[in-house]
Amino acid sequence: MNTDRLLRIKDIIPAILPVSRAHFWAGVKTGKYPRPFKLSDRVTVWRESEIMQLVQHGGAEHGN
Repeated sequence: MNTDRLLRIKDIIPAILPVSRAHFWAGVKTGKYPRPFKLSDRVTVWRESEIMQLVQHGGAEHGN
């Protein structure tokens, strides 16, 4: 059973990734950051394991 938490952008920025929202979304578009999935029209989430893997491999850079 997968117990991976689902994170919303407010849970990721700036607590886990110290970047601006614009920088984060640009990184999602280019493939630098993981792609989200939609739970509903207004709810977008990321798997915590994918975000933490990004942090562990140095993908979280400082700056905007």
